[in-house]
Amino acid sequence: MKLVILTGMSGAGKSTALKMMEDIGFYCVDNLPVPLVEKFVELSETSQDELQKFAIGIDVRSGGSLSELHAILNHLIEKGKAPEILYLDAEDAVLVKRYKETRRNHPLSGKERVEAGIARERDRLSFLRKRADYIIDTSRMLTRELWAELDKIFVKQQDYKNLFITILSFGFKYGIPADCDLVFDVRFLPNPFYVEGLRNKNGNDKEIQEYVLQFKEAHTFLEKLTDMVNFLIPNYIIEGKNQLVIGIGCTGGKHRSVTLANELYKQLSVRREYGLKIEHRDIEKDPLRKL
Repeated sequence: MKLVILTGMSGAGKSTALKMMEDIGFYCVDNLPVPLVEKFVELSETSQDELQKFAIGIDVRSGGSLSELHAILNHLIEKGKAPEILYLDAEDAVLVKRYKETRRNHPLSGKERVEAGIARERDRLSFLRKRADYIIDTSRMLTRELWAELDKIFVKQQDYKNLFITILSFGFKYGIPADCDLVFDVRFLPNPFYVEGLRNKNGNDKEIQEYVLQFKEAHTFLEKLTDMVNFLIPNYIIEGKNQLVIGIGCTGGKHRSVTLANELYKQLSVRREYGLKIEHRDIEKDPLRKL
């Protein structure tokens, strides 16, 4: 029998994840009272049904009984029935934005601001986050990307590291993205903007890629950047980092940065034990772009 406890921050996507778990063959129970968890495990083992995979949604809705879960998990481990813990998280600013968009109240905020409820929730769930087998930060995830991460863990059963990497191209003239952990400036490369016939194309077009990559400096930069990122990734994982945003910028975020961001994405795609996505923030901002 496989048992997963799905938990995490309110607004991080637990309800969506639980539906996805159901789609991949898990029998799912949401908001099961904590005192019944051990009894649920016992009944599941003696069930005559063909169900072999179970997911239980538990979070701060459990109230004061949530603190009992720590002892229950230890008891299950002693009995050789240790569940896997999947913890969904998101940045505070993202959670606040989601609550404002849905116009819902945080379960722990009461008459206070949403931020107060989020702070209390983080404190109450801290012991589960520390015990989690899988931590997925949904701050920058689309629904299909969350699905891909769950598929990787529970269907393909790939070796999984709790890190999701976003490679982000951008234009310096529009400002450096505030959420970047690492920022690299590729304005040292010749700019296709000034080449006749290339101005209205972008780094997703073959002509721009060929132009940028014809310079040995581009390959040297990519080689050194890839080497450094591959060095940093396992160290970030050890440190407990869940989100890594790598920003690559040029003047307008349309040619050089897009090309090199795409190339870095290809290099990192070889190792897929961590989540990986690419975004081009400013690729369509230039009014000269022909649609």
